[in-house]
Amino acid sequence: MKTVPGFTLRPLGKEFIITAESIQKINFNKMISLNESAAYLWKEIDGKEFTPSDLADLLVARYEIDYETALKDSEAIATKWIEAGIATE
Repeated sequence: MKTVPGFTLRPLGKEFIITAESIQKINFNKMISLNESAAYLWKEIDGKEFTPSDLADLLVARYEIDYETALKDSEAIATKWIEAGIATE
């Protein structure tokens, strides 16, 4: 997987949003908001190849959670990013 170029992570209060740098990429029917953990993952992998396992490793290293939980969460976030069009397989 890889993030799609042209999207930028920006803080919005206590949350974060992904914004498109190009008007052609904007879909006003979807707002892509990320919590602190998802924003951390995005910052770490933006522009790089990654797998859900890579995301899980990052979560385990930063937070006190077990690998199985981290992998389940990572698979879910990767799927959401692909559905939102901000990452590709």
